Amino acid sequence: MEKAIKAYFAKFVTHARSPLKINIWQAVVAFVGGFLTIFLLESIAEGLQYSLVIAPFGASCVLAFVLPEAPVSQPRNIIGGHMVTTLCGLAVYHLWGNSIWSLSVAVGLGIALMLLTKTTHPPAGANPIVVITAASTWSFLVTPVLIGSIVIVCVAVLYNNLIKNRKYPTFWI
Repeated sequence: MEKAIKAYFAKFVTHARSPLKINIWQAVVAFVGGFLTIFLLESIAEGLQYSLVIAPFGASCVLAFVLPEAPVSQPRNIIGGHMVTTLCGLAVYHLWGNSIWSLSVAVGLGIALMLLTKTTHPPAGANPIVVITAASTWSFLVTPVLIGSIVIVCVAVLYNNLIKNRKYPTFWI
């Protein structure tokens, strides 16, 4: 048992350095992509008088404009991940209300269902928490989640493909 514990804690030790590189051009591209997306969502929201921005959308912009080639950044994952986890949050909230148990079940269920539906999108893991703590109604699934995630994907498709060495998406289905 002692040997297993030592082996476990030995995994915490590393001498490796971060593989991430500093690139000013990529930072500018990411800034503009994130800015345009949130600006467009807020502008549409003002016209519709509906909120279209939730905190997880900021994190979705990080993936869409910093790592557009990653599987978790693809349209299927952005839209599907947000829809699946929001649906989990809404179902759990409307069945059991707001509690430590409902929050925990909804997040765990959302993660599991994203894996099973091949729609894993890490920012969407926060949606059940947003849904339950805000006591959201079923309309939250459409506004802001569906409309907002579609806008993110549209901006990502149009904007990322303006960049010479980018092709987005890498897959749709």
